Amino acid sequence: MKKSISMFVLLIGLSALMLTGCAGTDSGQEVEGKNRLEQIIERGYIEVATEPYFAPYEFIDPSKEGNEQYVGSDIEFAQYIADELDVELRIVPLEFAAVLSSITEGKYDLAISALSYTPARAEAMNMSKGYYYPKDAAGHGLLIRKADSDSIMGPNDIADRVIVAQSGSLQELFVNEQVPEYKEFKRVSATTDGFLMVQENKADVCVASIPMAQLYIDANPDAELMVVPGFEFTMDEETSGTRIGIAKGEDELTERLNEIIDEVKESGVFDEWHTKYTEYAKTLGL
Repeated sequence: MKKSISMFVLLIGLSALMLTGCAGTDSGQEVEGKNRLEQIIERGYIEVATEPYFAPYEFIDPSKEGNEQYVGSDIEFAQYIADELDVELRIVPLEFAAVLSSITEGKYDLAISALSYTPARAEAMNMSKGYYYPKDAAGHGLLIRKADSDSIMGPNDIADRVIVAQSGSLQELFVNEQVPEYKEFKRVSATTDGFLMVQENKADVCVASIPMAQLYIDANPDAELMVVPGFEFTMDEETSGTRIGIAKGEDELTERLNEIIDEVKESGVFDEWHTKYTEYAKTLGL
Protein backbone atom coordinates (compact mmCIF):
# COMPACT_ATOMS: atom_id res chain seq x y z
CA MET A 1 0.00 0.00 0.00
CA LYS A 2 2.81 2.40 0.89
CA LYS A 3 4.57 1.51 -2.35
CA SER A 4 1.37 2.16 -4.28
CA ILE A 5 0.90 5.55 -2.61
CA SER A 6 4.54 6.45 -3.21
CA MET A 7 4.27 5.47 -6.86
CA PHE A 8 1.08 7.50 -7.19
CA VAL A 9 2.76 10.56 -5.68
CA LEU A 10 5.78 10.06 -7.95
CA LEU A 11 3.58 9.87 -11.06
CA ILE A 12 1.76 13.05 -10.05
CA GLY A 13 5.10 14.76 -9.57
CA LEU A 14 6.38 13.60 -12.95
CA SER A 15 3.16 14.72 -14.63
CA ALA A 16 3.47 18.14 -13.06
CA LEU A 17 7.05 18.43 -14.30
CA MET A 18 6.02 17.37 -17.80
CA LEU A 19 3.18 19.89 -17.85
CA THR A 20 5.54 22.60 -16.65
CA GLY A 21 7.97 21.69 -19.44
CA CYS A 22 5.20 21.84 -22.03
CA ALA A 23 3.94 25.19 -20.81
CA GLY A 24 6.90 27.18 -22.14
CA THR A 25 5.77 30.17 -24.14
CA ASP A 26 6.33 30.79 -27.80
CA SER A 27 5.78 33.95 -29.82
CA GLY A 28 2.06 33.26 -30.00
CA GLN A 29 1.51 33.04 -26.24
CA GLU A 30 1.42 35.79 -23.70
CA VAL A 31 4.04 35.83 -20.97
CA GLU A 32 2.21 36.90 -17.84
CA GLY A 33 2.88 40.54 -17.01
CA LYS A 34 4.78 41.25 -20.23
CA ASN A 35 3.53 42.83 -23.42
CA ARG A 36 4.56 41.62 -26.88
CA LEU A 37 7.32 44.20 -27.30
CA GLU A 38 8.92 43.09 -24.02
CA GLN A 39 8.58 39.43 -25.04
CA ILE A 40 10.31 40.06 -28.37
CA ILE A 41 13.24 41.82 -26.75
CA GLU A 42 13.54 39.18 -24.01
CA ARG A 43 13.53 36.20 -26.40
CA GLY A 44 15.88 37.94 -28.84
CA TYR A 45 13.99 37.44 -32.11
CA ILE A 46 10.94 38.73 -33.93
CA GLU A 47 8.71 36.57 -36.15
CA VAL A 48 7.26 38.29 -39.20
CA ALA A 49 4.52 36.62 -41.25
CA THR A 50 4.46 37.39 -44.97
CA GLU A 51 3.10 36.02 -48.24
CA PRO A 52 6.26 35.96 -50.40
CA TYR A 53 4.60 36.23 -53.81
CA PHE A 54 3.98 39.95 -54.15
CA ALA A 55 6.97 41.53 -55.89
CA PRO A 56 8.58 43.95 -55.30
CA TYR A 57 7.38 43.99 -51.67
CA GLU A 58 8.17 40.36 -50.89
CA PHE A 59 9.27 37.55 -53.18
CA ILE A 60 11.59 34.56 -53.37
CA ASP A 61 15.06 34.45 -54.91
CA PRO A 62 15.39 30.73 -55.84
CA SER A 63 19.19 31.00 -55.93
CA LYS A 64 19.24 31.49 -52.14
CA GLU A 65 18.23 29.35 -49.17
CA GLY A 66 16.70 29.75 -45.74
CA ASN A 67 15.81 33.22 -44.55
CA GLU A 68 18.04 34.68 -47.28
CA GLN A 69 15.69 33.54 -50.07
CA TYR A 70 13.02 36.02 -48.94
CA VAL A 71 13.72 39.41 -50.46
CA GLY A 72 11.89 42.63 -51.25
CA SER A 73 11.26 46.11 -49.90
CA ASP A 74 9.06 44.75 -47.10
CA ILE A 75 11.74 42.23 -46.13
CA GLU A 76 14.32 45.02 -45.94
CA PHE A 77 11.90 46.93 -43.73
CA ALA A 78 11.39 43.89 -41.49
CA GLN A 79 15.17 43.60 -41.10
CA TYR A 80 15.38 47.32 -40.31
CA ILE A 81 12.81 46.84 -37.53
CA ALA A 82 14.70 43.84 -36.13
CA ASP A 83 17.93 45.84 -36.12
CA GLU A 84 16.21 48.75 -34.35
CA LEU A 85 14.97 46.36 -31.66
CA ASP A 86 18.37 44.61 -31.58
CA VAL A 87 16.84 41.17 -32.22
CA GLU A 88 17.07 38.45 -34.89
CA LEU A 89 14.59 38.49 -37.78
CA ARG A 90 12.69 35.28 -38.52
CA ILE A 91 10.54 35.28 -41.66
CA VAL A 92 7.43 33.07 -41.62
CA PRO A 93 6.11 32.47 -45.18
CA LEU A 94 2.35 31.84 -45.32
CA GLU A 95 -0.63 32.13 -47.64
CA PHE A 96 -2.12 35.61 -47.40
CA ALA A 97 -5.24 34.56 -45.48
CA ALA A 98 -3.01 32.77 -42.98
CA VAL A 99 -0.83 35.88 -42.62
CA LEU A 100 -3.89 37.78 -41.44
CA SER A 101 -5.25 35.06 -39.16
CA SER A 102 -1.83 34.44 -37.59
CA ILE A 103 -1.84 38.03 -36.32
CA THR A 104 -5.46 38.12 -35.17
CA GLU A 105 -4.76 34.90 -33.25
CA GLY A 106 -1.48 36.29 -31.87
CA LYS A 107 0.55 33.42 -33.31
CA TYR A 108 3.31 35.61 -34.77
CA ASP A 109 4.52 39.09 -33.94
CA LEU A 110 3.92 41.11 -37.11
CA ALA A 111 2.34 40.89 -40.53
CA ILE A 112 4.48 42.73 -43.07
CA SER A 113 3.00 41.78 -46.41
CA ALA A 114 1.98 44.87 -48.42
CA LEU A 115 -1.01 45.30 -46.11
CA SER A 116 -3.50 48.06 -46.76
CA TYR A 117 -6.00 49.42 -44.29
CA THR A 118 -9.53 48.01 -44.29
CA PRO A 119 -12.19 48.55 -41.61
CA ALA A 120 -12.38 44.78 -40.99
CA ARG A 121 -8.62 44.53 -40.44
CA ALA A 122 -8.65 47.56 -38.15
CA GLU A 123 -11.26 45.80 -36.00
CA ALA A 124 -9.34 42.53 -35.87
CA MET A 125 -5.82 43.85 -35.28
CA ASN A 126 -3.77 46.94 -34.50
CA MET A 127 -2.54 48.60 -37.68
CA SER A 128 0.53 50.82 -37.84
CA LYS A 129 0.84 54.14 -39.57
CA GLY A 130 1.32 53.92 -43.30
CA TYR A 131 4.98 53.49 -44.23
CA TYR A 132 4.78 53.59 -48.02
CA TYR A 133 2.71 55.93 -50.17
CA PRO A 134 3.77 55.47 -53.80
CA LYS A 135 4.25 58.82 -55.50
CA ASP A 136 2.64 59.09 -58.92
CA ALA A 137 2.44 55.28 -59.06
CA ALA A 138 -0.49 53.38 -60.50
CA GLY A 139 -2.96 51.90 -58.04
CA HIS A 140 -5.13 48.82 -58.59
CA GLY A 141 -6.78 47.79 -61.82
CA LEU A 142 -7.80 44.90 -64.05
CA LEU A 143 -5.53 42.39 -65.79
CA ILE A 144 -7.08 40.80 -68.87
CA ARG A 145 -6.11 38.94 -72.03
CA LYS A 146 -5.16 41.19 -74.95
CA ALA A 147 -7.80 39.43 -77.03
CA ASP A 148 -10.49 40.93 -74.78
CA SER A 149 -9.21 44.52 -74.94
CA ASP A 150 -12.11 45.66 -77.16
CA SER A 151 -14.78 44.21 -74.89
CA ILE A 152 -13.42 44.79 -71.35
CA MET A 153 -12.72 48.42 -70.57
CA GLY A 154 -13.75 48.52 -66.92
CA PRO A 155 -15.85 46.85 -64.19
CA ASN A 156 -19.11 47.50 -66.07
CA ASP A 157 -18.02 45.18 -68.88
CA ILE A 158 -17.72 41.91 -66.93
CA ALA A 159 -21.33 40.99 -66.12
CA ASP A 160 -20.89 37.77 -68.11
CA ARG A 161 -17.25 37.20 -67.14
CA VAL A 162 -15.33 35.35 -64.43
CA ILE A 163 -13.34 37.62 -62.13
CA VAL A 164 -10.59 36.54 -59.74
CA ALA A 165 -8.80 38.18 -56.81
CA GLN A 166 -6.67 37.20 -53.84
CA SER A 167 -8.69 36.00 -50.87
CA GLY A 168 -8.73 38.40 -47.93
CA SER A 169 -7.02 41.17 -49.90
CA LEU A 170 -7.85 44.78 -50.66
CA GLN A 171 -8.53 43.59 -54.22
CA GLU A 172 -11.32 41.35 -52.91
CA LEU A 173 -12.82 44.41 -51.22
CA PHE A 174 -12.73 46.26 -54.55
CA VAL A 175 -14.67 43.45 -56.22
CA ASN A 176 -17.29 43.45 -53.47
CA GLU A 177 -17.71 47.23 -53.43
CA GLN A 178 -16.86 48.51 -56.92
CA VAL A 179 -17.74 45.76 -59.40
CA PRO A 180 -21.49 45.96 -60.04
CA GLU A 181 -21.99 42.56 -61.64
CA TYR A 182 -20.06 39.46 -62.71
CA LYS A 183 -20.79 35.89 -63.75
CA GLU A 184 -18.57 34.32 -61.06
CA PHE A 185 -16.06 35.52 -58.47
CA LYS A 186 -13.14 33.19 -57.78
CA ARG A 187 -10.69 33.67 -54.91
CA VAL A 188 -7.08 32.51 -54.91
CA SER A 189 -4.37 32.39 -52.25
CA ALA A 190 -1.84 34.35 -54.34
CA THR A 191 -2.36 37.07 -56.95
CA THR A 192 0.05 35.31 -59.33
CA ASP A 193 -2.37 32.35 -59.33
CA GLY A 194 -5.01 34.79 -60.57
CA PHE A 195 -2.71 35.92 -63.37
CA LEU A 196 -2.26 32.28 -64.42
CA MET A 197 -6.01 31.68 -64.37
CA VAL A 198 -6.54 34.55 -66.82
CA GLN A 199 -3.63 33.36 -68.93
CA GLU A 200 -5.07 29.82 -69.04
CA ASN A 201 -8.66 30.98 -69.75
CA LYS A 202 -9.90 29.81 -66.34
CA ALA A 203 -10.91 33.39 -65.53
CA ASP A 204 -11.35 36.52 -67.61
CA VAL A 205 -10.28 39.32 -65.28
CA CYS A 206 -7.88 39.53 -62.34
CA VAL A 207 -8.00 42.46 -59.91
CA ALA A 208 -4.44 43.38 -58.99
CA SER A 209 -1.90 46.04 -58.12
CA ILE A 210 -1.06 47.58 -61.49
CA PRO A 211 2.74 47.75 -60.90
CA MET A 212 2.77 44.08 -59.84
CA ALA A 213 0.64 43.09 -62.84
CA GLN A 214 2.97 45.00 -65.16
CA LEU A 215 6.00 43.18 -63.73
CA TYR A 216 4.29 39.88 -64.54
CA ILE A 217 3.33 41.01 -68.04
CA ASP A 218 6.88 42.19 -68.80
CA ALA A 219 8.32 38.89 -67.54
CA ASN A 220 5.83 36.80 -69.53
CA PRO A 221 5.37 38.48 -72.94
CA ASP A 222 4.07 35.28 -74.53
CA ALA A 223 1.13 35.22 -72.13
CA GLU A 224 -0.58 37.96 -74.16
CA LEU A 225 -1.88 39.77 -71.09
CA MET A 226 -2.45 43.47 -70.44
CA VAL A 227 -3.78 45.92 -67.87
CA VAL A 228 -6.99 47.68 -68.86
CA PRO A 229 -5.79 51.21 -69.78
CA GLY A 230 -7.27 54.29 -68.19
CA PHE A 231 -8.99 52.50 -65.29
CA GLU A 232 -8.12 52.32 -61.59
CA PHE A 233 -10.22 51.37 -58.60
CA THR A 234 -11.14 54.25 -56.32
CA MET A 235 -9.13 54.46 -53.11
CA ASP A 236 -9.76 56.86 -50.24
CA GLU A 237 -7.28 58.06 -47.64
CA GLU A 238 -8.31 55.29 -45.23
CA THR A 239 -7.18 52.57 -47.62
CA SER A 240 -4.02 54.28 -48.86
CA GLY A 241 -0.58 53.53 -47.53
CA THR A 242 1.10 50.21 -46.75
CA ARG A 243 0.92 49.21 -43.08
CA ILE A 244 2.00 46.64 -40.51
CA GLY A 245 -0.47 44.29 -38.83
CA ILE A 246 -0.02 43.77 -35.06
CA ALA A 247 -2.03 41.71 -32.57
CA LYS A 248 -4.99 43.60 -31.14
CA GLY A 249 -4.20 45.49 -27.98
CA GLU A 250 -0.42 45.42 -28.38
CA ASP A 251 -0.22 49.19 -28.10
CA GLU A 252 3.37 49.38 -26.82
CA LEU A 253 4.64 47.45 -29.85
CA THR A 254 2.44 49.52 -32.18
CA GLU A 255 3.80 52.76 -30.73
CA ARG A 256 7.41 51.61 -31.12
CA LEU A 257 6.76 50.55 -34.72
CA ASN A 258 5.18 53.93 -35.48
CA GLU A 259 8.35 55.60 -34.19
CA ILE A 260 10.43 53.43 -36.55
CA ILE A 261 8.05 54.22 -39.42
CA ASP A 262 8.51 57.94 -38.80
CA GLU A 263 12.28 57.45 -39.15
CA VAL A 264 11.91 55.46 -42.38
CA LYS A 265 9.49 57.97 -43.94
CA GLU A 266 11.70 60.93 -43.01
CA SER A 267 14.79 59.31 -44.52
CA GLY A 268 13.00 58.16 -47.68
CA VAL A 269 14.82 54.83 -47.48
CA PHE A 270 11.74 52.71 -48.21
CA ASP A 271 11.35 54.39 -51.60
CA GLU A 272 14.97 53.43 -52.32
CA TRP A 273 14.30 49.82 -51.29
CA HIS A 274 11.18 49.71 -53.45
CA THR A 275 13.04 50.92 -56.53
CA LYS A 276 15.91 48.50 -55.85
CA TYR A 277 13.64 45.46 -55.53
CA THR A 278 11.52 46.41 -58.52
CA GLU A 279 14.66 46.05 -60.62
CA TYR A 280 15.69 42.93 -58.68
CA ALA A 281 12.35 41.26 -59.43
CA LYS A 282 12.77 42.01 -63.12
CA THR A 283 16.10 40.16 -63.18
CA LEU A 284 14.32 37.08 -61.81
CA GLY A 285 11.56 37.31 -64.41
CA LEU A 286 8.87 38.08 -61.83
